[in-house]
Amino acid sequence: MRYPFGTITISGKTKKLINECLESTRLSGGNLVREFETSFAKIIGTSDAIAVNTGTAADALAMAVMYDFGAQRNDEVIVPALSFAATGNAVLEAGFKPVFVDIERTTLNINPAMIERAITPRTKAIMPVHLMGKCADMDPIMDIASRHKLFVIEDAAEAQGAFYKGRQAGTIGDTAAFSLYIAHLISSVEGGMVTTNKPEYAEILRSLRAHGRACKCEQCVVSSQQQYCAKRFTYNTDVRFVFERIGFSAKMNELEAAVGLGYIEMYRDILSKRWDNWNYIRAQFSPLRGRLQTIDPSPFETMSPYAFPVIVPENASFSRDELTFYLEKNGIDTRSLFASMPTQCKGFGFLGYKAGSFPEAEYIGSHGFHVGIHHDINHSHIDYFIQLLTTFLSEKNA
Repeated sequence: MRYPFGTITISGKTKKLINECLESTRLSGGNLVREFETSFAKIIGTSDAIAVNTGTAADALAMAVMYDFGAQRNDEVIVPALSFAATGNAVLEAGFKPVFVDIERTTLNINPAMIERAITPRTKAIMPVHLMGKCADMDPIMDIASRHKLFVIEDAAEAQGAFYKGRQAGTIGDTAAFSLYIAHLISSVEGGMVTTNKPEYAEILRSLRAHGRACKCEQCVVSSQQQYCAKRFTYNTDVRFVFERIGFSAKMNELEAAVGLGYIEMYRDILSKRWDNWNYIRAQFSPLRGRLQTIDPSPFETMSPYAFPVIVPENASFSRDELTFYLEKNGIDTRSLFASMPTQCKGFGFLGYKAGSFPEAEYIGSHGFHVGIHHDINHSHIDYFIQLLTTFLSEKNA
């Protein structure tokens, strides 16, 4: 049996929309992208959602908004040491310097008690990551940001459907970035989305995704309706070639939006199936607790049913790599629980952090992994996974 991590789901609606796009020959961002944005914003509960080509771009653009409000190149953004490398990469892509803060091992998220000591006169934002669908502790983070006049950008890549104290992930900070990669609850194959409740930010984001151009209406009548645009020559030249800020090439196309709209139509069903898998895998894993560890929801939150993390305890008679190699040999597709970006990812070495600086993140980086609870996985897949864990632990006398 092969335990799938994540596969793309192509619905009948998606196939219909893609065929219509191909027949029309208009594949750049237009009506479908705008419809996808509107539908996504409604699901998350924000006034605006801006579609881009990747989740990494969503992070980078969400940060680049700050340049319109006084930020300068090489200003600092505080991020957790533990995350997928895209988090740190996006900070650098946006022209800022990442300043890393260790995590709490029991949550996998940034330790709020350690944030203030990382703030300097150059700090402009905090970007907490809701890792593995578990919300960062946002109240103290928002309080710190308020006192120090900092932006808050939620990296909600893995948090579709998560709630913190009644507020949905992606609605708490100034902006939030979502990934729409195939492993996520809503996917456009590749793609990302930035959400915000601040219309002025949304306008800047629409400019940023198209090289910083002055053309930034919610819906372009030229591309979506093939009509004359009364605003086109506002500057006595074509507004599409007036560039107000340094921007990115990060637009979503109609084919990706067609996939996303298919997921929007299935979202409640996908969420229900994933919740069933999430509850079932946690129940089946329970007898293994102590010999293996996972993370748990707090009483005030609803975790997203994104994936299931497993952590090898310190006193174990085996390593994480021994366990995941055994699982892979037996058909279980696993992923690491990422790494301490500043000390376990070679590309960030130029920042000068030394091994041992982030002990909690480094521990998870070498002891943690996760498996999917995708909506195409069923209870028999999960039973097989638990059976393999049980057999492995027995063979290791653990």
